[in-house]
Amino acid sequence: MKRLTSVAALTMMLLLSGCSSNYVMSTKDGHMIMTDGKPEIDKETGLVKYTDQAGNEMQINGDEVSSIIER
Repeated sequence: MKRLTSVAALTMMLLLSGCSSNYVMSTKDGHMIMTDGKPEIDKETGLVKYTDQAGNEMQINGDEVSSIIER
């Protein structure tokens, strides 16, 4: 019974952690930006839209971003 409970708890943790991925964006001037979810690139404006870890929707010029890496 204890093993079943442990397996159920582990399964729940894995399912919940897979709901959203966090990303790290590095800028050309050396800043690291932690995001909640995958940033989206708007091809019309060239802006990268993302949600910061506080839940605020932000934008940055795509020319300033050097890389986007999933954590």
